[in-house]
Amino acid sequence: MSQLLRFGVSVEEDLLSSFDEMIALRGYATRSEALRDLIRESLVKSRVKADDDTHVLGSLTLIYDHHARDLAEQMAERQHEHHDLVISVLHVHVSHDDCMEVIALRGVAKDVRTLAHNLLSLKGVKHGELFITLPAHAIVKEKSKPKPGHRHRHNGKPHTHNA
Repeated sequence: MSQLLRFGVSVEEDLLSSFDEMIALRGYATRSEALRDLIRESLVKSRVKADDDTHVLGSLTLIYDHHARDLAEQMAERQHEHHDLVISVLHVHVSHDDCMEVIALRGVAKDVRTLAHNLLSLKGVKHGELFITLPAHAIVKEKSKPKPGHRHRHNGKPHTHNA
């Protein structure tokens, strides 16, 4: 973990009041931790959206009709076709008619999304949602160190690092 830094934020009073109410309901002890989580969430969404080839973690939750003809077999077949993406599956009998599956996924974003869309579009799936995130180490990019033999500016003046 890197060093913590302090910075000031100017915000309208009513916006801050609403934020404080929300974070209290969510159980945050401080604004700082809530703000850190919002920043992480924004970074994840931005990076996943910007690069379809980035490696992601995900969970796909499906609610489906237990009695739908061949649905369980079709779901299993699609998951087996993408065994490299599927980490684990949790199957729950929700009611006499409904089942829920939670599928843990890991892989390239576009492949994870494609599998999710293939499963969500099956006849008999009533509802579902894909949640995508990044591994913790990939959320914050490490600072790059200047490479030898390159030019950049310090205080507006050209500066060269020699190889």
